[in-house]
Amino acid sequence: MKPLPPACHDGPVAVLNGFSQVLLQRHPLCGLCCLLAILVAEPQWIGGALLGAVGGLFTAQRREYSRAHRQAGLYSYNGVLIGLLLSSQLSWSPLLPLLILSGSGLAACLVEQWLRRCVRPSCLPAYTAPFVLLSWGLLQLLETHPSAPLPDLPLWQSWLMGIGEIFLLASPVAGALILLGLLLSSRRAAIWAILGSACGLAFAWLEDAPASGLHGFNPALAGLAFSAGYLRPLLAIGLAVLLQPGFSSLPVAGLTAPFILACWLVKAGERVHRQAAQASGPLHCPLQSS
Repeated sequence: MKPLPPACHDGPVAVLNGFSQVLLQRHPLCGLCCLLAILVAEPQWIGGALLGAVGGLFTAQRREYSRAHRQAGLYSYNGVLIGLLLSSQLSWSPLLPLLILSGSGLAACLVEQWLRRCVRPSCLPAYTAPFVLLSWGLLQLLETHPSAPLPDLPLWQSWLMGIGEIFLLASPVAGALILLGLLLSSRRAAIWAILGSACGLAFAWLEDAPASGLHGFNPALAGLAFSAGYLRPLLAIGLAVLLQPGFSSLPVAGLTAPFILACWLVKAGERVHRQAAQASGPLHCPLQSS
């Protein structure tokens, strides 16, 4: 008889890394700051966020997915966002934890399939695509549509809220705590998140729209995705800003779709440029020995 797999105790570090992976970081202190941001801004959502993180991690454990990926939080971050979104849209009922657990578990399975099939550096990363796709389906099924007023706030508040809205938190205090977590993880990443949120606000100002954090979180994420470079984060931020109005006109909430599409376009553009450079390179004919 096949022996039972040993119990996998990934511990709280894996859960905290799941929170930090929403920001494309792997840093438990960053994840703790994100957890505190939720607790301060929307304490009633904390249970859903934790349940989503644990649900994705538990699914990965039971299906014996890579321990390294579990520890990195790769199976938990989509569950965190699903838990936050459903907690914000649905009042408490016995159905809510079941939906969160089901959604986070399915998201973990989608991430695993993505990781198996996209092993080359040129492949398109999953980012938060499982969260967006599953949330669109759940929101249509439940006939709920996230909507929020766009108050005209002072710029400094809207700028911080642009970072807080990554976790669906319309709070400058939450944004400040998340920014603190980014600073603990990577100062460079924090700078690009700040710049991305500011670019989103600048575009809203040019369009004469109310200053709101909803304009800043997708460009902030785009900056985080390519924070190791210089030109690529600028391209990703610019594309996220330009794509955002188009997704706002859809019958469903765009969520992080502008960020995902912007980053995929940058990655795809790099691949096309690389292939074109290889195709136009000089041909080398080996010399034949006599």
